[in-house]
Amino acid sequence: MKGKHVTMTSIEHAPNAARATATAEWWRTAVIYQIYPRSFADANGDGVGDLRGITGRLDAIAELGADAVWLSPFYTSPQNDAGYDVADYCDVDPLFGTLADFDELVEAAHALGIRVIVDLVPNHSSSEHRWFREALAAGPGSAERSRYIFRDGRGEAGELPPNNWQSTFDGRAWTRVAEADGQPGQWYLHLFDSSQPDFDWSNRWVQERFLEILRFWLDRGVDGFRVDVAHGLDKEHGLPDYDQPDLTDFFRPSPHWAQPGVHAIYREWRALLDDYAGDRVLCAEAWVSPLTSLSDWVRPDEMHQAFNFVYLATSWDAEELRRVIRDSLAAFGAVGAPSTWVLSNHDVVRHATRLGFAADAELFHGIGPSTPGLPDPATALRRARAATALMLALPGSAYLYQGEELGLPEALDIPDADRQDPAWRRSAGERYGRDGCRVPLPWEADGTAIGFNDTGLSWLPQPEQWRTLARDRQRLDPASTLRFYERALRLRREHALGAGAIAWERTSGDVMDLRNQGIRVIVNLGDHAIALPAGTVVLSSVPLDDPARLPVDAAVWMREE
Repeated sequence: MKGKHVTMTSIEHAPNAARATATAEWWRTAVIYQIYPRSFADANGDGVGDLRGITGRLDAIAELGADAVWLSPFYTSPQNDAGYDVADYCDVDPLFGTLADFDELVEAAHALGIRVIVDLVPNHSSSEHRWFREALAAGPGSAERSRYIFRDGRGEAGELPPNNWQSTFDGRAWTRVAEADGQPGQWYLHLFDSSQPDFDWSNRWVQERFLEILRFWLDRGVDGFRVDVAHGLDKEHGLPDYDQPDLTDFFRPSPHWAQPGVHAIYREWRALLDDYAGDRVLCAEAWVSPLTSLSDWVRPDEMHQAFNFVYLATSWDAEELRRVIRDSLAAFGAVGAPSTWVLSNHDVVRHATRLGFAADAELFHGIGPSTPGLPDPATALRRARAATALMLALPGSAYLYQGEELGLPEALDIPDADRQDPAWRRSAGERYGRDGCRVPLPWEADGTAIGFNDTGLSWLPQPEQWRTLARDRQRLDPASTLRFYERALRLRREHALGAGAIAWERTSGDVMDLRNQGIRVIVNLGDHAIALPAGTVVLSSVPLDDPARLPVDAAVWMREE
């Protein structure tokens, strides 16, 4: 590589990097660790993780070096969709503990310097929520029914659903109810499971209830909210048929995703959060493309962050990655917001497996033992570690998903009888769903339930081979994925990479090559090893047998001499 580099051709700044430094807005550069409560740690031994389990393991997150945690739902729920079917937005489900347990968790996290973000699910509630039960009892035309999207059916007797929309969990997105007289009546919309009726966000009553919910948790000390299905609250007027009714194509323009009415909602939420001290944050789960449209969610008076799912969905290809990084920094920078990078979460195949697949593999519906083209695990993990090194070197904020710091792969061999994702049930087993990325974590190699609890119970079965990936074993191995993540987060913080700017050293080819804050980042996505420039390697995604060469599917951070 010496003497053959393209001279630095462009410098791409983190959005308002100077402002981020001046105002110390923590969320602009934070590394945030997602906790899926039912699978993190189980204190009471019932096989499901809980809030006390999280509190008891917060030291591991502090040791990792994360700035904040995001908790997936722990609210009262019948658990038809693992808590994303909320029956009471202002209480803790007994499965996870109590409000007192939550308060203790927040206090303990803050004592460790860790901020706490909670999930908010505003697109839909549980069908067991009191508001929905009241809507069913009140009947057509009532104020209670107007809280949700009820419509008369089509056909001579209303026997056909109001439109052709399909649920993201397979099957139609409408369910017909029986009225008080026992006769078939109206239909209600559910873009997800039938137990998750969609709210009607044109109703001011709904808007005011959620402002109350925000205040409830802010008053308890939370530092912000991750907003579930943030792109779905507004639906096109008249609910027209959709020419391609598969709702799982979130990036495709449609009458149910990314409608303009959502922005007024989030401007009101932002104003509410701005009344609280401490830089409280809103982060959008918004599957929106192109990035210039996604950036609308993070304009100065709306949300603070929006997950960069376009980046998550990018294949292991240098040209594609360069393009999405450039486009992201430009789009978010134009509105003064940070790009919010992410590689894994509770809804997608873990990137320690996903990146081993061919670029055109269809993975949205989950994978299992019969999925074609299953990748070589070692290759997939190498790519995952290299991808993480690249992501954590970029300006902006980054989210990690629990277990990725252990290099956990997707769990494939879950018995059919144990699968719990609604997509598995509603598709009659045609879709594996998301259970494979939600299996409880391995903490101690020799422990019962691999340290998840002391009873051996586990709501999803843990692969026995995960004992070799347990956190206690990885702590003793300087070459482990855990130690790699810890070094990366420490160096990211020391060099203030989140608040930096990148300069491209190479602008084409199979090698990603850039600088940020005095650190040179090189990622080899080609098919042969490459020479490294002179300098000191401070982080490597793989052990380097030859310190002068970078192998395939590997990344380094260097301090040049």
